[in-house]
Amino acid sequence: MRRKKTVSALCAGLLLAVVCTGCSKGDTLRVPQISVRQVLKVDGRSYSATEAKVYLANYQNLYGTVAGVDLWAQDSQAQPLEEYIKNLTLSQMTKILSMDSLAKSRDIALEEPEIAGIQKAAKAYYESLSEKELDYLEISEEDLQTLYEDYALAQKLYKSLTGDINSEVSDDEARIMDAMQIVVSDKKKAKAVKKALNDGGDFAAVAGSYNEAEEVKIQFGRGELAQEVEQAAFALDNGEVSKCIKTEEGYCYLYCVNKFNEELTDINKLKIVQKREKAAFGDVFDAYSKTISKKLYQKAWDGIEIETSGDIKTDSFFSIYQEYCGELF
Repeated sequence: MRRKKTVSALCAGLLLAVVCTGCSKGDTLRVPQISVRQVLKVDGRSYSATEAKVYLANYQNLYGTVAGVDLWAQDSQAQPLEEYIKNLTLSQMTKILSMDSLAKSRDIALEEPEIAGIQKAAKAYYESLSEKELDYLEISEEDLQTLYEDYALAQKLYKSLTGDINSEVSDDEARIMDAMQIVVSDKKKAKAVKKALNDGGDFAAVAGSYNEAEEVKIQFGRGELAQEVEQAAFALDNGEVSKCIKTEEGYCYLYCVNKFNEELTDINKLKIVQKREKAAFGDVFDAYSKTISKKLYQKAWDGIEIETSGDIKTDSFFSIYQEYCGELF
């Protein structure tokens, strides 16, 4: 059964020259029949069908199973899933090659300790592949090292561009609140809700009778609600009910269940920092990406088929990289 894992938003690699070299796996001497068909070129650097299949194979297994269900075995899911996997792979390959180009323009390069870790990762991943996977991928250990080097260079660029980002986030900025809501569309209903609450009605019970929103229980942080609703919400203490809040859609009442969800607030702090990093990276990367050439070899790309026979199970390309190189970048 394929396992679904979390992978990094980055994925990529490039091979400048493909060489047929003898490679050993166990006691078997292998000479990969390397495919040199170019599928993508970014700023003069080409990406072959061989490299592309490494990412396609890993993505197909990482995303091919949901809640224990093999999506590839579902006739209605196989075609859209294949299209999604190929689009994702192409997008990430283009991004990684563009990032590597930007890194070189800024004289960012890998150092010896980093390359040493990459070599170990390439060896470990190569040795994890079955004979059938090697036949399908047509990949050598040296090729895998190149893929990992490009992946690592992109990570190093990202760290360089985001290293000065302020990682301090206050509790107030990141605060996540638990609440209940009653949303109605007209003033008459709003008055009925107010009377029911003033008469001592339980908020959840009143919501069950009047609420027109899809949910009663909600969780939110700053910037997620309309300004007038947010302002009223974050002024509440635990157990308090807001006054009637007029919005563009109608009227709203809020009940504060927990004004400070500590666990979700800590998670939100990480999200806020990541958002700052993405903004800082995007400003530079997006401008640079527009200046470099990109070419897709459509016929060669369309000719790559995802192997769904069940023999190609590899899904550890990214996790093995993280194991050997995660602390280096």
